[in-house]
Amino acid sequence: MVRPGRAAQVEYAYSGAGPTEGRSIGDMLWSDPENEPPKELRDMQAMLRRLGVLVALAMVLSMLMIGMG
Repeated sequence: MVRPGRAAQVEYAYSGAGPTEGRSIGDMLWSDPENEPPKELRDMQAMLRRLGVLVALAMVLSMLMIGMG
């Protein structure tokens, strides 16, 4: 968007796009929010990890039992 009384200024020479309005380093957030999942989700992930280990162990034991039989 071009302000009245100003000439259009090319932001990138190869694209021909004009400067964007209101995008500057002053608009950046310096304190980003924590990217931490909720406690219920963390608990569910831990339970699924334990279940995965248990299933893998059961598969190994069942393969050994089949091999011996």
